[in-house]
Amino acid sequence: MKKNNCLVAVIFIVAAIGLRASGAPSPPFPPAQSLLPQTSAEKAAEAYVKAFNAGEEAMKDFLEKFFAKDALQRAPLEARLARYRQIKGQLGILKPEKAVESGPNFFGLTVRAENGQLLRLDFEFEAAEPHGLLGIRFEALGGPGDEGPQPDPKKDEAELFAAVRDYAAEAAAAGNFSGAILIAKNGVPVFEEAYGFADRKKKIPNRIGTKFNIGSINKSFTSLAVRKLAAEKKLSLEDTIGKFLPDYPNKVAASMVRVRHLLAMSSGIGDFFGPRYEAADKEKILTLAEYLPLFADQPLAFEPGQGNLYSNGGYIVLGLIIEKITGQDYYDYIRDNIYRPAGMTDSGWTRKADAVPGLAVGYVREGSSWKTNYDSLPGIGSSAGGGHSTARDLLKYTIALEKGLFGPAGEENRGGMGIAGGAPGLNAGLEWMPDRGWTIVVMANLSPPAAMRVARQIRAWLPR
Repeated sequence: MKKNNCLVAVIFIVAAIGLRASGAPSPPFPPAQSLLPQTSAEKAAEAYVKAFNAGEEAMKDFLEKFFAKDALQRAPLEARLARYRQIKGQLGILKPEKAVESGPNFFGLTVRAENGQLLRLDFEFEAAEPHGLLGIRFEALGGPGDEGPQPDPKKDEAELFAAVRDYAAEAAAAGNFSGAILIAKNGVPVFEEAYGFADRKKKIPNRIGTKFNIGSINKSFTSLAVRKLAAEKKLSLEDTIGKFLPDYPNKVAASMVRVRHLLAMSSGIGDFFGPRYEAADKEKILTLAEYLPLFADQPLAFEPGQGNLYSNGGYIVLGLIIEKITGQDYYDYIRDNIYRPAGMTDSGWTRKADAVPGLAVGYVREGSSWKTNYDSLPGIGSSAGGGHSTARDLLKYTIALEKGLFGPAGEENRGGMGIAGGAPGLNAGLEWMPDRGWTIVVMANLSPPAAMRVARQIRAWLPR
């Protein structure tokens, strides 16, 4: 779970959508002036960026004017504004860089965020009048030129499945993929296949029911649990760390950092990966509290709310707050309040020294050979990541959100999500696009971007 590869795409999803067939790209519109876009899709994209940069009132006006009524019913206005606040807090001002797709019902462009991050924004609209906006998908890109695979929608599911099968088999043969792929339509699996070995030494193949380490995808469950407690009035997003953890080592952080800062990664608390983690006896990290000495006494990187920093440490703190409020072990609380209601019977956390039936071994390539990632793992995963799940269980998670099983706490994600987790020897991605009916789950026991690369390619191939 090295920090440079731990991704939380949840933060960047407004509504998960797929990619459209490429038209003739138009030039990007500068932030200060309009180039008079020729299509309503391009006009809406320009209006969105302007509203994003202008603030919450402008964004509210945009959502009410441009979004399709059905889309707003699926994810209400306030839920979308809450996501906007999170995203804006992380990214700051957006500057368009390059149009990468254009058509009457779709538009894609890359933008540079104020924090320096390069992202791709995909807009999708209703095919019929009044062409209301269905969703906007934010995708973090690796760097200039990394715009993802070119859209190439297949004519039907049979063609899609053949393309995925060939692509995954080729990637597995080259040593670039080992894992499981699930594609669902309207919550029903329509493609399930596995590739490579769960255990190379014992020659145990991966199966669709194999359990994989999902890395930072666990942050989604932590965030949902916090919002559930907030909905139950057991905490407020304005509460400080110190209210729940009075002995927190950094007194400035305890008094200034609020729950909302932790959720949005705008707290200034950094990571627990680093020299202390490398020097630690990782086998002895068996509770959330045992992660604290790795980071909690460090000074904040900035005043809370005034910046953005990927924060595994912040999600450890959220886990400890959950424990303090509920009186339950974090792992038990998530099991009882998220996994069980969703029917996720194959998800959880285990000590790495324990033998877990069906759990894939993580592998890191070293030259022409493979080594396990065992030495890099803590004694147990955390509220920041490192639990295990299966492809079918992650699908069940989206179904539970769709059904509203988590009440108001789940509203923020009902418009769709794209989340990922990665570290040495593990990678997983979940793409849920309820407006289009598609769900993609790709899990791998190899380092990033093994699963994310496959998931992005599948998304580019989804039939229209």
